[in-house]
Amino acid sequence: MNRATLVRAALWGLLKRCPKCGEGKIFQGWFALVPRCPRCGLVFEREEGYWTGAMAINIGVTELVFVIALVAGLVLTWPAPPVAWLLAVTIAINALFPVVFYPFSKTIWISIDLALHALDERESAPGA
Repeated sequence: MNRATLVRAALWGLLKRCPKCGEGKIFQGWFALVPRCPRCGLVFEREEGYWTGAMAINIGVTELVFVIALVAGLVLTWPAPPVAWLLAVTIAINALFPVVFYPFSKTIWISIDLALHALDERESAPGA
């Protein structure tokens, strides 16, 4: 993949679109990803255990948001940070953010995997 294609695939991943063609209707509801892209036929789950990468992305981004919120809360309220309030906010972030970010982590992972590993014929044949 060339650089422009990588940037486009990453952007489509952030927008919950197929990283190969940009199709937007790849989820049935918030959590259920269709098996193949309806436009280009890209297989989304390429092998057993495929979504481990998406889980790692979800955990990493969640903890990044947690640290940013904690540091911002401490900096904005220093020298007397409200510990109970900060604890409540950061626990809520760790509980809710992964659920909200879940579909985005899947499409971001598909984009990364597509950039790193070439597709074989069965993974990209339309309507197969």
